Amino acid sequence: MEYVLLYFIGFAATTLGTLAGGGGLISLPSMLLMGLPVHSAIGANKVANTVSSFSSFLVIYKNKEITVKEALTVAPLSLAGGITGGIIASYLKEEWMVILAIVLLTFALVTSFLGGANFDGKEPFRATKKSATSLYGIGIYDGVFGPGSGTLALYLYARLKVSYLRAVGLSRIMIFSSCFGASISYISTGKIIWPLTVALMLGSISGAQLGVRLARKLKKEHVGPILRIVTVLLIVQIAVKYFG
Repeated sequence: MEYVLLYFIGFAATTLGTLAGGGGLISLPSMLLMGLPVHSAIGANKVANTVSSFSSFLVIYKNKEITVKEALTVAPLSLAGGITGGIIASYLKEEWMVILAIVLLTFALVTSFLGGANFDGKEPFRATKKSATSLYGIGIYDGVFGPGSGTLALYLYARLKVSYLRAVGLSRIMIFSSCFGASISYISTGKIIWPLTVALMLGSISGAQLGVRLARKLKKEHVGPILRIVTVLLIVQIAVKYFG
């Protein structure tokens, strides 16, 4: 029964995560309520996200909504940021990262009301000094803490006038890069409970495919409100979990 439940948890979390980020709103709390050890729950989530995010990227790439050049620009920046974040994590107090998460998400939410989350552009992604630094920074944040990194990436692409589907594809390759490194760490330290992880991963792959298809049907004026709702829920969840 728990395998079926984990399948549907992965399905729901990755569908949301593909559309607006914030899949951890569903997956991690649900797995912890099921009694999974925290490191095993996080490790399962990282492995599932690695596979599912790459599968959704492949669908978007197959439909020529993103280029290999763009993906190869995003991937190393995110991977380098994730590795840096993993190193920094051993020196920073978790409370500092919680505060940073709330500040970053609140800033993204506020700026979205100033015209920063409309996805009304059609520009290709270009690695400028500003965009590269931002992606590297999001990678660091994902490596240290994580919740909301996909959402922050979508806000960044919106401000760069990237179309929504291209932004989804780029955020998925970013999640793949950062989770890949983390997955290796969790696997090498023996934290993965494989039968449960596989159930979550299969649900995540299904959710990723549905998320990509729903993303095509979403009108751009609906994306901003969904992104803002997810951002508010992330802020509330993080604040309640660590300060409540």
